[in-house]
Amino acid sequence: VPIPVPPGAAGGRVEVPRSVTAVLGQDVVLPCRYRAQEQEQVVQVTWLKRGPGSVPTEVAVLNPQHGEHVQEPFAGRVLRHGQGDLEDGAIVLRN
Repeated sequence: VPIPVPPGAAGGRVEVPRSVTAVLGQDVVLPCRYRAQEQEQVVQVTWLKRGPGSVPTEVAVLNPQHGEHVQEPFAGRVLRHGQGDLEDGAIVLRN
């Protein structure tokens, strides 16, 4: 999740599809791209799972300095989709 930009400052924008279709038993990519403005750099991406009426649960944190951390319930099933800059913060849900 990009760090909020102070009021009055121009910032980039997060681009995600309204919905993603998955097939049971197959991998699916959850895209997330941040269109950065000049002087901006994405330093961390955090993915959360929201359930109806529950507190969001952390799924994965992508950080270029500290690597990728996937919470235990999702270990082995969540991977970073791309490489390089975190402006592309997509993940893959396996199976």
